[in-house]
Amino acid sequence: MPAQTGYFSDDSMIRRVMRKRAVGLTYGQRALVIGAVHPLLYVGTAENTQHRTTPYTRLALTGKLFEAVSLGTREEADRARAFTRKRHSTVSGALPEDAGERNPAGTRYSAHDPQLMFMTMAFTFDSAEVMHDLLVRKLTPNEREGLYQDYCRWGELFGMPREAAPATYADFRRVYDGYLASDEVFLTDEAKLVGSYLMGQRVAYPMPMPVQQALGGFNLLVQGSLPPRIRDMYELNWGIREEVACRTLAQALRTAHYSPPLAPKLLRAQLTGPSYPLYRLATRREQRLVASGRPSMPGVDPLSLAARAG
Repeated sequence: MPAQTGYFSDDSMIRRVMRKRAVGLTYGQRALVIGAVHPLLYVGTAENTQHRTTPYTRLALTGKLFEAVSLGTREEADRARAFTRKRHSTVSGALPEDAGERNPAGTRYSAHDPQLMFMTMAFTFDSAEVMHDLLVRKLTPNEREGLYQDYCRWGELFGMPREAAPATYADFRRVYDGYLASDEVFLTDEAKLVGSYLMGQRVAYPMPMPVQQALGGFNLLVQGSLPPRIRDMYELNWGIREEVACRTLAQALRTAHYSPPLAPKLLRAQLTGPSYPLYRLATRREQRLVASGRPSMPGVDPLSLAARAG
């Protein structure tokens, strides 16, 4: 019986990039940390999901859905798409408070807004591209264009109209980089707190040392990949020591990818494959914390902004 195919071929750029676990285990955190500076996306997500109570469980679920579409069979992808459509069907509302001059209270948001769909794709694509460049190898111009076109198709599969995204990678860079440099970006106090936990800037409950060291390494790579303006918005302490440590760790990962024949077989096996099974480790820990009555992210109010105001 022939193997089931997905929406993307095995040699497509999106599969070639997202099969790399160094990308799969870091791009999601990075996308959420940067995406938090888009008030409509952050508030729309926080107000309509369990984002505040179980943020790592949501990250793992999102990673599973995204991987199902990019790496899975059509059957797996279609299940993920149907689940997402159902979840998004009721996501709409308005900002309950000002979030910068460009986002006053009352500004409407909807999961079906083409521009918000594009920005979701943009943060995701940009993070996959940046983490691959940092941890695997630099993409060639043709590969970069191919990855962008694949992500446009990926966005379409989740409902984004193709015309919502720029036609080419070069056009995308102008639009996306222009957005990050504009006065539209704004980090609410809550988004800043949540993002600080997600990137490991703030650690609520340290884990056993070997695990904590591994997580610290991933967090360092995510922090080092952020644009300087984003690091400044989070008031992240980033100096020469952190930069050197990040570059050293990134180089070690790139070397492992460049010379797999020289690497131990066990290491080679860990370099590629879906990342969702590893995300579940964080999910289980979070569920245990919540079950014991401890907040996953201390200081983050589990109530919606509307409930707090009421």
